[in-house]
Amino acid sequence: MITSSSNAQVKRVIQLNNKSKERKKQKLFVAEGIKMFQEAPREWIERIFVTEDFEKEHGEYLSKTEYEVVEERIFRQMSDTQSPQGVLCLIRMPAYTLQGVLSGAHPLCMILEDLQDPGNLGTIVRTAEGAGVTGLLMSKNTVDIYNPKTIRSTMGSIYRVPFVYIEDLCEILSELKRRGIITYAAHLQGEHTYDSEDYTGGTAFFIGNEGNGLSKRLADRSDYLIRVPMEGEVESLNAAVASSILMYEAYRQRRFVTKT
Repeated sequence: MITSSSNAQVKRVIQLNNKSKERKKQKLFVAEGIKMFQEAPREWIERIFVTEDFEKEHGEYLSKTEYEVVEERIFRQMSDTQSPQGVLCLIRMPAYTLQGVLSGAHPLCMILEDLQDPGNLGTIVRTAEGAGVTGLLMSKNTVDIYNPKTIRSTMGSIYRVPFVYIEDLCEILSELKRRGIITYAAHLQGEHTYDSEDYTGGTAFFIGNEGNGLSKRLADRSDYLIRVPMEGEVESLNAAVASSILMYEAYRQRRFVTKT
């Protein structure tokens, strides 16, 4: 049993929780909680840590699995949550490619530029799975998808939604065009509302930074600017909310086409 905060494994987990640079270096991230543990692909798991209480109460989850037992007091130091569930894992980062995200007859992609809120990104990942999105393409300045808050917000979808960070988003637009993928930028100056377009073919939605919106450079190179109509004095929507509206409109259209 691990009983000391000076234990090397304890320090490693804390570093991985706190430092994006360390996560990238080790190609590992921390997934915490029962749901994240249960849904993690077993071949991705490098190490499992549990408390004594978790071992006693949920031993069925641990059968035929190697794990480390950690004293409750020490586990709380390793945890990134206020109410730890008693289990956390070190997970190997998956490797995805641009070609993989854009594969299929009619890809549906989210292209995220410089999003900074971990919760927003996690919500987008989770919603993307629900709406059948092919994958996410993110600018290099977008928040780390392996941030603990992002991981928790995905509710397990991090294991199933492909994503790639792109050095310069504008440089991939020619590849999208080559594949027949139409690009739509969510923009306050959009000429058409989001629900007046056809998303049944290859589609990519651009979503910009929470405070500054989409850069002019990227917006100008999109095929169409679209907007979500709003009443009252609301000027813009939360990035995750806007993304969800667009993803589910595309999903609605594609379901209708499939049924007919």
